[in-house]
Amino acid sequence: MIAFTDRASDSPLIERVWSARSERAGTFLSVAASTFEMVVSRHDGRTFFTLRGPETHATSCDLPADGEWVGIRFARGAFVPKLTPGSLRDRRDVTLPDATGHSFWLDGSAWDYPDVESAETFVTRLVAKGLLVSDPCVVDALRRGAPQGSSRTEQRRCLRATGLTCGTIQQIERARRATILLREGASILDTVAIAGYYDQAHLTKALRHRIGQTPGEIQRGARQLSFLYKTPSWE
Repeated sequence: MIAFTDRASDSPLIERVWSARSERAGTFLSVAASTFEMVVSRHDGRTFFTLRGPETHATSCDLPADGEWVGIRFARGAFVPKLTPGSLRDRRDVTLPDATGHSFWLDGSAWDYPDVESAETFVTRLVAKGLLVSDPCVVDALRRGAPQGSSRTEQRRCLRATGLTCGTIQQIERARRATILLREGASILDTVAIAGYYDQAHLTKALRHRIGQTPGEIQRGARQLSFLYKTPSWE
């Protein structure tokens, strides 16, 4: 079982800062996500700093006992040029080497592990060193909500900055929204209408692929899922 907490950020490059703790060993479903993140993991007396890319489908993952995590989930369009989200996609995570017990190596320098309170300061330093950049074109393209109308240049820039096409991002976010609706008590038919699926079969197919469960299994809480939260555009 994983217990999650999270908070908003005043940084335009950060979508969410989260933390988690595992109560016991087990497994969980890592669901599709359209963002990339940096995660500090602590378990078995060791600390790891990992870059994780977007995930296009659900995967089953092992969960260690007594683990602790702090994650910085970045806004779409923010990325590390030397390790683009596409190179990290679908759990091709990169864990950076340790420097000391409280730091890791990045771009030839030792960096202290960030925590929930220091996330914004850490990101500001990354930007100042040119290790984290943002492409505003991605946000503009997604805001319009019509990937088929995006230019080839926009699609290329979206793919570089996020590792995904605009259309795939929208499909993932729709599945995540549907999952939250179901977990909050919405009926399957209401979820179809609110999330914009053609019918129940379309919803079921999408959720099996992106979330790893059917709508009924999500409603029953059949398995532990990775962290989900509402985005402002859903309100």
